[in-house]
Amino acid sequence: MSTTVTATSEAPVFYEVDEHPHPEGHSTALGFWIYLMSDCLIFAILFATFGVLGGNYAAGPGPRDLFDLNLVALNTTMLLLSSITYGFAMLAMDKERVKATQVWLVITAVFGLAFLSIELYEFHHMIHEGAGPQRSAFLSAFFTLVGTHGLHVTFGIIWLVTLLVQVQKRGLITANKRRLMCLSMFWHFLDVVWIGVFTFVYLLGMLR
Repeated sequence: MSTTVTATSEAPVFYEVDEHPHPEGHSTALGFWIYLMSDCLIFAILFATFGVLGGNYAAGPGPRDLFDLNLVALNTTMLLLSSITYGFAMLAMDKERVKATQVWLVITAVFGLAFLSIELYEFHHMIHEGAGPQRSAFLSAFFTLVGTHGLHVTFGIIWLVTLLVQVQKRGLITANKRRLMCLSMFWHFLDVVWIGVFTFVYLLGMLR
């Protein structure tokens, strides 16, 4: 691009400005990766906190008294299945199949809601048994870590429903594809975090 600068007693001067390219959506993707890295730090801190406090039961119930691995395994299955169905939604999006994309997104939301329902049932049962977050350092760390993950899943479902409305109104435009891709990274990230929770909190907890 050429720019002209004029002075009172001088001839016009031309400068060549070589602007670097700005691909559409580049800043959005970069910003979202930065957000995911910040989320990684949050969960790393929560895992570290649980690692320090996870053995402090204050003469109260421990993992073997509270955890139902069959229920947790079912919950894990719900979240992993939601990750698979979201993958199918992305494949349908690549083929420009709007209805198929919406159907797979709805199925993903159903699995996500099933995951949250089971988690809320577990929390309710533990609190009903007198094992609330105030009972011991172990339970405080447990409710904080697992609850933070559940809160992320809740936000993910709200985001998913919002995108369903956007796709219904505007179709698979470039902006919606970019948003679906960002949500895909977020959703799979939550799966990875939950695998860490399942292993570090539940499985190792039962071995203590």
